[in-house]
Amino acid sequence: MIELRGASVLVTGAGGFVGSHVVRALAGLGARVQGTGGPEPHGLPLAAWHESDLRDAASLMAAVAAAKPDVVLHLAGQSSAARSFEQPAETFHVNALGTWYVLEALRVHAPGARSLMVTSGEIYGPHAEGTRLAEDAVLRPTSPYALSKAAADAFAVIAAERGQDVVRARSFGHTGPGQDGRFIIPSVARQIADIEAGRRAPRLAVGNLQVTRDLSDVRDVMRAYVALLERGTTGAAYNVCTGVGVRLTDVVARLAALARVPVSVEVDPARLRPADVPYLVGDPSAIERDTGWSCEIPLERTLADVLADARSRPAAAAP
Repeated sequence: MIELRGASVLVTGAGGFVGSHVVRALAGLGARVQGTGGPEPHGLPLAAWHESDLRDAASLMAAVAAAKPDVVLHLAGQSSAARSFEQPAETFHVNALGTWYVLEALRVHAPGARSLMVTSGEIYGPHAEGTRLAEDAVLRPTSPYALSKAAADAFAVIAAERGQDVVRARSFGHTGPGQDGRFIIPSVARQIADIEAGRRAPRLAVGNLQVTRDLSDVRDVMRAYVALLERGTTGAAYNVCTGVGVRLTDVVARLAALARVPVSVEVDPARLRPADVPYLVGDPSAIERDTGWSCEIPLERTLADVLADARSRPAAAAP
């Protein structure tokens, strides 16, 4: 088991949706948390900030050399599958090559550090409906985003095989307060908040809802990353998921039921992806067995919290 209290922990993507939750959790455990990336985020308990760019190997070398980490959590990346179709080369450079640059910087400047490389459940791609995907399932990425994350996962395997202490997290869908409005749940929540405030017509614009996803709360995901840093097996991959599928039609219906005014739902062709996996549900058995972690927050609470967060923002219009 890795002791995080007193450890120097470097977090890439520290100012992002998940990163901000994890930074606070790690600091609460007594770790000396440092961040790296673009402009320094405000309001986080960071001991130091090191500017870097995932597209620039030299900047990551410098950041790791300056941070001298005992532990690294690699969260930064391009997180939108929809955007990856518009910018496939950029997505691959940031997510795949960026991960390799981080691993190389650790090999050179922090060879004894433990690292958690976060990829995605999207790397599994389409499988038979009703299947809970375990870590040995065949990878069938169907978007540039998924392909970039599959490559990042493979780079982490290479690093572990050459002796680095690397653990992989394959995170399925997760949401919660503060998530970017490009994603379905915060987008719908922000539209509801605008409808309630009289800023838009009572119609929810959505993409393809005829898919089933495994959705976790970001606060559970944060706990999973801490558990994997402490107790994950070197070289292993772990699904971070609930193991339960929910149709997005049902998710949007639950959010609509929480609205204070009647709303309708309309498909917006501009929100449709060129490719969508119909059914994507993971098996969390490995992470539960090795770390004792499991999801605790029910989807109903997550949706209510996302909607409350959207209502609290004065300009809640989705982009």
